[in-house]
Amino acid sequence: MHYKRVYIDAMGYELAPVVVTSDEIESRLAPTYEKLRLPRGQLQTLTGIAERRWWEPNFPVSEGAIRAARKALAASHVTPNDIGVLIYAGVCREQFEPATACRVASGLGINPSAFIYDVTNACLGVLNGIVDIANRIELGQCRAGLVVSCETAREINEITIHRLNAEPTMERFRDSVATFTGGSGAVAVLVTDGSFRRDRRRQLLGGTAQAAPQHHHLCRWGLQTVMPQNLSQFLPGPVGHWAGTAAAFVKNRVEFGLRNLVTPFMATDAAAVLKYGVELGTRTFRSFMTTLGWAVEQIDKVICHQVGAVHRDTVLKTLGIPQEKDFSTFEYLGNIGTVSLPITAALAEERDFLRPGDQVGFMGIGSGLNCLILGLRW
Repeated sequence: MHYKRVYIDAMGYELAPVVVTSDEIESRLAPTYEKLRLPRGQLQTLTGIAERRWWEPNFPVSEGAIRAARKALAASHVTPNDIGVLIYAGVCREQFEPATACRVASGLGINPSAFIYDVTNACLGVLNGIVDIANRIELGQCRAGLVVSCETAREINEITIHRLNAEPTMERFRDSVATFTGGSGAVAVLVTDGSFRRDRRRQLLGGTAQAAPQHHHLCRWGLQTVMPQNLSQFLPGPVGHWAGTAAAFVKNRVEFGLRNLVTPFMATDAAAVLKYGVELGTRTFRSFMTTLGWAVEQIDKVICHQVGAVHRDTVLKTLGIPQEKDFSTFEYLGNIGTVSLPITAALAEERDFLRPGDQVGFMGIGSGLNCLILGLRW
């Protein structure tokens, strides 16, 4: 895919306020570490993540998205009335319906004639949203669109810690390590046709998408059915404490005495995700370079989805990209899902890592497996 008149006009973000260190998580996992005889320091050693951030309990993801969007709009000449499409692209949503985008649009006062909907595709959601708006701009359907996302890792981490301590096994610990990398945050990306400002910046040149859907089972986050007598293994504290879609299912089933209960879960085969993710990323990168006609040495900077140290180092080495061309945030923000790549780009620009004229690669990958790489002239 190629684009001629698509620009990232502005980016806004909101950092979650509660800093959670890897040491703190391991302290809460003390029963598991003692039972499995694990040395302290495993999480940071395995992932390179020293800390991540969480929202306060029961924080609505729509509120985080609204805050980030207001910052993006404030940094531009675009008004809410100019927005022709608003996409909420987070993995975390407030209900199955309506779209979380509706709550965000209401909070921002978006033009009522705009397209308003959710897009979900694991950690690629925001990049998919950018492509969707870019296509609409090229087709003349809109001049400006917003992609917003807000992810929350507190709830699934609380559940996973409780479940692991209740039934500690090495297999369950391995499947849970990726969960413990999760951070929280919000981001908004304002995409326009460049007509709202004279100094057109961050031009989207094109990109490539590839998929390996046969690996859809490697990383899963969703709901699972358990028998009522086993519920205490999965949810710490009273059932009603857990807000959100999954908890509503649990609470309703308890109140109405249904036989089976539903609880959130997350499981990741990190080694397999790394192996097949790198294979997919390599294939996508080759296609991307051909599509844009770039050579590796013509890429000035890269912003990757933030997973962890091993993933970052392996990907860059495989693709032949020097580490000094990469900007990372996973060390202190963790993996924020759809928010990770765009918030890293925003921080990289604030710290003068991304400069006008740089040719930049946005390299996204998500469970599924799906990969999308976009090329921009900053």
